[in-house]
Amino acid sequence: MNAHDSERVAGLLEDAGYQPAPDGETPDLIVFNTCAVRENAADRLYGNLGHLLPVKKSHKGMQIAVGGCLAQMERTRITQRAPWVDVVYGTHNIGALPALLERARQRNEAQAEFEETLTTFPSLLPARRQSPYSAWVSISVGCNNTCTFCIVPSLRGREKDRRLGDIVAEIEALTSEGVLEVTLLGQNVNSYGVEFGDRTAFSKLLRTCGQIDGLERVRFTSPHPRDFTDDVIEAMADTPNVMPSLHMPLQSGSDRVLKAMRRAYRRDRYLAILDNVRKAIPDAAITTDIIVGFPGETEADFAATLDVVRAARFASAFTFRYSIRPGTPAATMDDQVPADVVQHRYDRLVALVEEIATQENAKLDATTVEVLVAEGEGRKDAATHRMSGRARDNRLVHFNPGGTTPRPGDVVTTTVTSTAPHYLIADGEPLRVRRTRAGDAWQVANLGEATPEARPVLLGMPSRRG
Repeated sequence: MNAHDSERVAGLLEDAGYQPAPDGETPDLIVFNTCAVRENAADRLYGNLGHLLPVKKSHKGMQIAVGGCLAQMERTRITQRAPWVDVVYGTHNIGALPALLERARQRNEAQAEFEETLTTFPSLLPARRQSPYSAWVSISVGCNNTCTFCIVPSLRGREKDRRLGDIVAEIEALTSEGVLEVTLLGQNVNSYGVEFGDRTAFSKLLRTCGQIDGLERVRFTSPHPRDFTDDVIEAMADTPNVMPSLHMPLQSGSDRVLKAMRRAYRRDRYLAILDNVRKAIPDAAITTDIIVGFPGETEADFAATLDVVRAARFASAFTFRYSIRPGTPAATMDDQVPADVVQHRYDRLVALVEEIATQENAKLDATTVEVLVAEGEGRKDAATHRMSGRARDNRLVHFNPGGTTPRPGDVVTTTVTSTAPHYLIADGEPLRVRRTRAGDAWQVANLGEATPEARPVLLGMPSRRG
């Protein structure tokens, strides 16, 4: 969601006459798009702002803006602690940034603006996408859940859904530019449609995506187990371009902790969803989020989490040490777990996740995978000249292009020759390389040339640097 918002910020600035500052040059504008989910977010922001103070003093006219969830939470405290910041704006008024920057220049004083409700859906704003072959598409913003550890609902507001026709129109426009893959975004994507009274709207959206010409890969993040229904599983299984990957946050394997978190599902319900997904989509790769050290978590509670991890066989997991977020119910709960205990449990969890991921990846040795070639993802390996990309199940693949010259956005079919916990390796000659319009668009954007059939959309390059 933050990456998508950053693309919108960049698009707004380009429309207003800014362009990216060349490498090595001091920019006229720096924008921080912040997140408030983790405890150290504020420390990182103020540390970065402190480092920029001497830079700004030496660069006449430089502006600094801060937006996103932390800005919504801190509000005017940012300009109080860092008075050299020019603009602070909230999560609901990204579109106001260019005007706020201009006002700060004219008045020579900091500007802060925070809308309490969403007035313009972010996806209606211009975007400067980072990838010509893959795109984020927001289907909803905000969240109606009340998880006791989460600050997001109070910062992004209640869920607001886009109309199906608007989402489809955006995807069709993206595919006309060569985009092959979209990721549908929402704080809780599978509750999409509740606002306008259709609880099957998300499965209908997935099926509709299957009818869009040129759209080869559809992903979504993140669903909530409470709202994950069989019609969504059926739509995933029946729609060929919906990828066999699923990110399903667990948070804890203890029913007692899940109740304290207000997660509205329990261990058995969670594992039943995974079983149903794998029955319908046997090759699905399932990933998750897990929090260690939630207030009151006992060793027995943590053991229950490890049991679920063993049963679920996750392809990978994002693991987090619990951190206090002021303003959340969990922040004032009794029995906060000591940091050394949290760290010890965290280390054990990571070790188990990696052990299982290693075993699951090993099952794919000698199998054929279709890789969407990526730019700047994974490790650079000069010795083997490997390139990287994502398989259909979203696993990272490092592959040897052999005598071929695939571009980011092209599709390579190859055979896995070895595996590791976090990626697959394909060192043999590719079985097939399919050049795509997405690869053509990348070639135009980066090399200034393309094959005759390419019809990319190029961004203008205005005057100011941001």
